[in-house]
Amino acid sequence: MVRQIIHIDEEKCNGCGICANACHEGAIDIVNGKAKLIREHFCDGFGDCLPNCPTGAITFEEREAPAYDEAAVKKAQEAKRMSENEKNMMEQMAAHAAGHGCPGSRFMQFDRGQEAEDNEVDRMASFRPVSRLSQWPCQIKLLPTQAPFYDGAKLLIAADCTAYAYANMHEDFMKGKITLIGCPKLDDIDYSEKLTEIIANNDIKSVTIVRMEVPCCGGLQRAAETALKNSGKFIPWQVVTISRDGRILD
Repeated sequence: MVRQIIHIDEEKCNGCGICANACHEGAIDIVNGKAKLIREHFCDGFGDCLPNCPTGAITFEEREAPAYDEAAVKKAQEAKRMSENEKNMMEQMAAHAAGHGCPGSRFMQFDRGQEAEDNEVDRMASFRPVSRLSQWPCQIKLLPTQAPFYDGAKLLIAADCTAYAYANMHEDFMKGKITLIGCPKLDDIDYSEKLTEIIANNDIKSVTIVRMEVPCCGGLQRAAETALKNSGKFIPWQVVTISRDGRILD
């Protein structure tokens, strides 16, 4: 078919790679120091790469070209995203094993077996609470999508504020679970994609969502519900709402 598609003038191209990064569809690669339209069926002809070219090497042209294949583009984007996630996870694991990287983002699992029993005795004797956090990190933004502590895990997806509003958070909700916390209002991101990967790619046994009664917490609940739906799995789940004065509402 004849359609609008980009044309790259290799004489003008300096191989900077800006166009390849600007092309969300992944139609352009840098080959031998020059930008090339490698996948014509990935080019939608909208020209997101045009205004980014510093040398003016990219223009539109009308010519015979395969039709834009949106399904193939999405499949390639998903494969790239999965590859990047796997690479990031391996880098985190390598950094953790070597003792490098940001201490706050290194993940670890806590053995609460004998320690929990000992702490329980101490707690009963002194009436002091003990931590039930089973892993680090616990922020959704920092957590890897795959890790050993997800194997057979019960997930607690909780809004940041719940631990401050509800006094017995550790005993009633965190105990025996892997804890994921976040605030969609402060982070200003959609957690659903990452939560979908965690649930879909690991052996998750159940999901408990603990949110505050305030409207902004609805974003966390929606993200978790979307992730459960998109994971393709049937997993028991529940939502618990905490009032601003620290009561369980439902």
